[in-house]
Amino acid sequence: MMIDLSAYQRIVVLTGAGVSAASGLRTYRGPDGLWKDEEVRRAAMVETLWTEPALTWRLFGARRMPVRTVQPNAAHEALVRMEESMRADQQFLLITQNVDGLHQRAGSRKVLELHGNVTFTRCMSNSCELAPFEDGDDHSDEVPRCPKCGSVLRPDVVMFGEYLPVDTLRQSTQALRVCDLFIAIGTSGIVAPASQFVELAEVAGARTIYLNLEPMEPPNPAFHEEHLGRAEELLPRLCGMGA
Repeated sequence: MMIDLSAYQRIVVLTGAGVSAASGLRTYRGPDGLWKDEEVRRAAMVETLWTEPALTWRLFGARRMPVRTVQPNAAHEALVRMEESMRADQQFLLITQNVDGLHQRAGSRKVLELHGNVTFTRCMSNSCELAPFEDGDDHSDEVPRCPKCGSVLRPDVVMFGEYLPVDTLRQSTQALRVCDLFIAIGTSGIVAPASQFVELAEVAGARTIYLNLEPMEPPNPAFHEEHLGRAEELLPRLCGMGA
């Protein structure tokens, strides 16, 4: 079955770690997921960031090299072509839970990063004027300090226990409330608030589609369709965006 994208006016796509798996990046909740490791989970807690920032940097700093060396795959490229195929009267928004920046590297333009970007660094102080900046250093030797205020610098990602960026969440929910096609790809679909996105889309009357390697457990009845397979194979075929 193929999705006729031309039949929809306002399309919202949500992506998770499964989209980047074919690029060689580990997922979070799969059989070999990062969150299976208790030490990794602890390093991603906001409390650890404040009390043991060196541990946080060991986790996220180590993620920078793999992210820099891998390349976007066919799923990323299909989403680029999907966006490029939009007519002037259509709207397209890509919301991602991923922190690898591969959508932008592939060429996607309208992207909202729910959880930030691991290749960027920002100041811990909310009153500091230092803007988040792209940072190639893994900071494995010592915890970096802000050049403006002297506070500890941190990876520009959302930790467990932190709120999502307010403006990013606002833009996401606004788009979902008026969309007529919602596709979730490569995500477990069980973690809030992204798990609630499909419900917003269904209330808006959208067609809702779940694409993932494994079925959602437990199922969410707000998804009208479920298609199982690898994102890099399934997405181009379903959306007619193959090579």
